[in-house]
Amino acid sequence: MKFNPRMKKVLKWSCLLLFVVMTVGCTVPRDANNNIILITDKTTFSSIIADENWFSAIFVYPLSKMINYLAPKISVGGAIIAITILVNGIVALATYKSTIATQQMQLIQPELEKIQRKYEGRDDDSSKMRQAAEMQALYKKYDINPAGTMLVTLIQFPILMAMYMAVQRSEAVQTGAFLGMKMDSTPLVGIKSALAGDASGWMYLVLFIFMAICQFMSMKLPQILQKKKAEAEAAKHHRRPEVPENKSMKFMQIYMMAMILMFGLMWPSAMALYWAINSLVNIVKTLVVQKVIEKNDANQKGSRR
Repeated sequence: MKFNPRMKKVLKWSCLLLFVVMTVGCTVPRDANNNIILITDKTTFSSIIADENWFSAIFVYPLSKMINYLAPKISVGGAIIAITILVNGIVALATYKSTIATQQMQLIQPELEKIQRKYEGRDDDSSKMRQAAEMQALYKKYDINPAGTMLVTLIQFPILMAMYMAVQRSEAVQTGAFLGMKMDSTPLVGIKSALAGDASGWMYLVLFIFMAICQFMSMKLPQILQKKKAEAEAAKHHRRPEVPENKSMKFMQIYMMAMILMFGLMWPSAMALYWAINSLVNIVKTLVVQKVIEKNDANQKGSRR
């Protein structure tokens, strides 16, 4: 199966994510008895920076402290939900332009693939230059900076890793429960207990399914918007919409979904909840950004008249 450059980038970054997950997962600080060193109300920033590293101090420590602070007030599950929304809001503000560019890049993917198919199998320098020129013209038409789209991805990785370590080290997560579920227990363990006759274990399955649905909808929404855009463009020119079947994209979506489901089963249930809420926030963010893009397009067309 041949992948286009965008799919190769996605595959590269997902492999990097898998490597980082495995690496970070093995470096969660532990004591002499191999128990995870928890971050409690008594843990200080200075002790973390002195005994561990800058990543734990700058990212993991504040997330764990916020969970510990909010958990007694709104439950540990509520704390994770609130922090997920807060962090996403901060990231959205910091990467506003990059987020819009990323979504625009997804919307014009069919047009990019059309150019790539046009020059497929033509490896001479002149064809490569013409392809690059056509792609650059397309980026200019929609005011997209391809390099800027990487910022969102680069910021999301350390946040994901920090949240993973924070829920493992938060005292509130290790000792608290949400809807009858122990947040430090994995969905896989909970599902096994349900199959063994423990009725409370079924909530873990409900959480896992909820996470899977949210993630699927988050991944599917850009395609729905792509199709809507293609139909709108086709209607303007009185022709049938061109939405080419992208086998490599489907493969990557299946690959990413399988990887996320695997992590969702093996990570603490607190992370499954985080991932579900994060996906819901991304759905809302995608819809809001789409409205911004449509408004900007309307303003640009109005200014040309």
